[in-house]
Amino acid sequence: MTQRLRDFGLTCGIMQPGPLNAITDVAGVRVGHHTLSQGDLRTGFTALLPHDGNLFRRKLRAAVDIINGFGKSAGLMQLAELGQIETPLLLCNTLGVGTGFDALVTRALAANPDIGRETGTVNPVVLECNDGYLSDIRARALTQDHAFAALDAASAGPVAEGAVGAGTGMSAFGFKGGIGTASRRFDLDGRAFTLGVLALANFGNAGDLVLPDGRRPVPPETKPQAERGSVILVIATDVPLESRQLQRIARRGGAGLARLGAFWGNGSGDIAVAFTTASPVDHDERKDIVALGALNESRIDTPFRAAAEATQEAVLNAMVAAPATTGRDGHHRPSLGDWLRANAG
Repeated sequence: MTQRLRDFGLTCGIMQPGPLNAITDVAGVRVGHHTLSQGDLRTGFTALLPHDGNLFRRKLRAAVDIINGFGKSAGLMQLAELGQIETPLLLCNTLGVGTGFDALVTRALAANPDIGRETGTVNPVVLECNDGYLSDIRARALTQDHAFAALDAASAGPVAEGAVGAGTGMSAFGFKGGIGTASRRFDLDGRAFTLGVLALANFGNAGDLVLPDGRRPVPPETKPQAERGSVILVIATDVPLESRQLQRIARRGGAGLARLGAFWGNGSGDIAVAFTTASPVDHDERKDIVALGALNESRIDTPFRAAAEATQEAVLNAMVAAPATTGRDGHHRPSLGDWLRANAG
């Protein structure tokens, strides 16, 4: 069974997680992976579906915060301008972004015959990190069929973590990185709400990692190198929010990264996308004025804290779950889970 951070008696922050401690604790959110791990390939796609319906016709309010912009993602400009997402989100390696874009366009066109005819085009969102240390990124092995497989595998319930999907070849703080998730539950106006984070962790210098108990694990045979990694955060919540408020919450993902010891190096692409499943936007809306529920700004510290805590824990879950991995040209990353087992007690 895959271990998680809490299996070692470590917790992040003071808030309570949801039942799964995963982004899928937000009702309607589904996650799927497709993994390629053969020869010199350690790569894949991870798909996140914000709800079960047609996202082009029932868009969700969203925002993006560029913590450090050394990245090649697609769709972020329109997302920032309009404050909406209208496709599933795909995570992959840097040179797979175009393939993921094409896959999301293919699916959107098939489901919406009016795209590019009676209505506008579609804005796919694809986010990336560079897995080239462990995987032959130049092979450009990811195909549309691999993206479709991740989309079709998406489900509610527990999320596979570690070296899966887009996280298969990722590294973090000199250890094996990958996919991780966590969530937080809280009450507003007497109702229970959830905020969840999915992290693609591929960042941080060896020796900089700080665990919640203050320990600083250093992987063996560490060699000094510039920070050239990346981290993608997808933050989901069911709290009614404006896109401006969502951007403020996305920015707090950076606080969770800082707790881990990250400083967002020059060559790091650190991006957070946040969305709410509340108050969806009808593509075919006929009214001139539509109602919008939004959080009282003086209560926003609660989701701020939730985003920081869940981000910190999601990254550590990714690292704990990922096994030691040897990839392209014999490049190796040890497992943080192995380090914790060896240093227990």
